[in-house]
Amino acid sequence: MRAKPTTQQSVLFNDLFGKPVVAVFDQQHASSDGGAILLKAADRRLGLIDRLTACIRDPRQAGKVTHELDDLLGQRVYGLACGYADTNDAARLAVDPIFKLLLDRDPVAGDDLASQPTLSRFENAVTRKDLLRMGLALGEAVIERHRRRLGGRARRITIDLDPTDDLTHGGQQLALFNGFYGGHCYLPLLGFLTFNDEPEQYLFSAVLRPGNAEPKRGAFGILRRLLEQLIDAFPKARLVLRLDGGFAGPELLEFLEAAGVDYVIGFGDNPVLRRRAEPALRRARRRSRRTGESERVFTSCRYAARTWTRTRRVVMKAEVVRYPGRELRDNPRFVVTTLHGSARKIYEQEYVQRGDLENRVKELKISLELDRTSCTRFIANQLRVLMTAAAYVLLQEIRMRARRTRWARAQVSTLRERLLKLGVRVVVSVRRIVLHLPASCRDLSDWHRLAQALGARAG
Repeated sequence: MRAKPTTQQSVLFNDLFGKPVVAVFDQQHASSDGGAILLKAADRRLGLIDRLTACIRDPRQAGKVTHELDDLLGQRVYGLACGYADTNDAARLAVDPIFKLLLDRDPVAGDDLASQPTLSRFENAVTRKDLLRMGLALGEAVIERHRRRLGGRARRITIDLDPTDDLTHGGQQLALFNGFYGGHCYLPLLGFLTFNDEPEQYLFSAVLRPGNAEPKRGAFGILRRLLEQLIDAFPKARLVLRLDGGFAGPELLEFLEAAGVDYVIGFGDNPVLRRRAEPALRRARRRSRRTGESERVFTSCRYAARTWTRTRRVVMKAEVVRYPGRELRDNPRFVVTTLHGSARKIYEQEYVQRGDLENRVKELKISLELDRTSCTRFIANQLRVLMTAAAYVLLQEIRMRARRTRWARAQVSTLRERLLKLGVRVVVSVRRIVLHLPASCRDLSDWHRLAQALGARAG
């Protein structure tokens, strides 16, 4: 049961220490998100919120508008990045001086930000065309950011598309039953880019889909737009697409080959491939009986499914799994690819490495609550997904700028807790705004270094 809201301003701890301790919530012009100005600096480099706002058509009468669209969108994106997933949080955050500052208002004397009802109306007023434009703008902002960072030169760009589940617990539109996930859900499709051999995968697309969507639904549309943008921004880069099973239909394979895009895509088991893999499975069984451990053998063959117009290379992992006290179990896996090289290298260094995407998906779902799709309307939930993606892109920009600090590979939840969640008192004078942050902050030097990497000056 949720605790009832309280109007008490103070509490008394009478017996904890030698003297009574009174906790009073009376500090005016203060915030618990003092480090969030880093988000504003990151957005200044990306221009993300302005790009997304330009995609939304405002149907309101100009003379009756109190909160502009960029304020409403910025309030939600910055709030999501700081851990405020619900519009209900606006009941108190509307007067927060740091959030006012992030939206270019006077942190002390400026007007309050939008209330929860205003934000909810905003989320439900966006149209399908607005969302389509916003999805395009998100990808354009990410690609343009890295084009500038790399000077338009990249040896290789790896594209990953990954579906995930978003279990629902209400009457949301198109939240349909999915037997694989065992409940009513949405199935978002997320897209990431990896440049050269960098460890980070950068989110560029987030599309909400009904709970009964087949894996490849929406993939064609994303790839058509993406490839055109990548070729324009990085004309000499080699493009490689990695996908899990369920995407390897003949239309997609032919589309990628015509576009000159290499691919490595998981492929389902079938009797023909089983027969092709049997010699390698026999070798793996002999090794397993000799070593007493699970063993695997890699090989490849030319294969054409009935719906294919030509043969393609299929890499096979012929694995035999050994459990104590059990019979050996065959576990063959198949990948269709245009890549050259040994079967082991393609499987282990190309296909399996896409598993690191799970860490990015977990960040989105656990740290930023991508699955907080609790609006009744499907379109409103798609907007929430896009705003969450925008918040993640800002946090990825901060993480990228933190390469020379201990935060270079930190989870976004850690970045938030250690760099954004800083108590602050805001003082405004005629000439400047001063943020009084804790002198005891243990991450002071790293925060300074990161702020300077985002455009601040020492002094």
